[in-house]
Amino acid sequence: MSTQQVARARRTSTSPARARTRSAGPPGEPRRIAYLYLLPAFLVYAAFLLYPLGRAVQISLYDWDGNTLATWAGLDNYAEVVTDPALRAAFGHALVLVFFYAVLPLVVGLGLASILNRARVRGLPFFRTVIFLPQVVAMVVIGVAWRRLYAPDGSVNDLLRAVGLDSLARGWLGDYTAALPAVGFIGTWFEIGLVTVLLLAGMGRIPGELYEAARLDGAGPVREFFAVTLPSVRGEIAVALTLTVIAALRTFDLVYITTRGGPGQSTSVPSFEVYNRAFQQGRVGSAAAVAVVLTLIIFVISFGITRVAEREGA
Repeated sequence: MSTQQVARARRTSTSPARARTRSAGPPGEPRRIAYLYLLPAFLVYAAFLLYPLGRAVQISLYDWDGNTLATWAGLDNYAEVVTDPALRAAFGHALVLVFFYAVLPLVVGLGLASILNRARVRGLPFFRTVIFLPQVVAMVVIGVAWRRLYAPDGSVNDLLRAVGLDSLARGWLGDYTAALPAVGFIGTWFEIGLVTVLLLAGMGRIPGELYEAARLDGAGPVREFFAVTLPSVRGEIAVALTLTVIAALRTFDLVYITTRGGPGQSTSVPSFEVYNRAFQQGRVGSAAAVAVVLTLIIFVISFGITRVAEREGA
């Protein structure tokens, strides 16, 4: 046998082993190729989110008015977030808005979606559109409209006087006690449509056999809701809570249009404090610290909601 024939035989005998080695790995492109596919999206994400966030963290470590030379402040701006009564009150007001933006819409949305889904209302797409309508209206427009409704001579007070509740009529947005709940109620009205539509979508994919089995076991409407409906829409509840909690904590335009943080500071929230300190008081470093803390709080709460939903669904 010649030398060329021997070499050809060796290549032939080793080719199956090489083929098996190649096929032993995962199918598809190598992982480094997948990273290249993700690179453009990551660059956009880094340019418009990670870099500004990093700059905000850097600015928060300085005492700066936005024009003159900045001076090093260390963690003083973050200490102010904890020690300043106005900032503590602003974060407390944001937690109150979480109740109005997230908890109340979730409770009302669950009930409304269950009724619409169970009753099989004719023209359900029309009702979904009407309920969801506030989401397509700019918050500035909503704020202007509700500021007129809450005026001393507005429709809210006219309605109260019409039903004999004259003692409850007041300038809602100028009342120290009622201003924050009044702003929160606007958030409730705004978020109910989003939550209801999300829950309706989740309830629409629940198999009818589950309800039939529950009825055969003697379950009534309430038991059906807690045994079948509620566990089946756990994912939609997590999404709704995440979206509404974020909306509550980062709300700015509604407060700015309706109350400007007043009367006094009774409706001030962290996002408004960021604007006020950066553009009104010239304290950009302090404003950046408030923004960073608010971002961390939003991240922790959103991460917690997601983990709880995943654990419950496991």
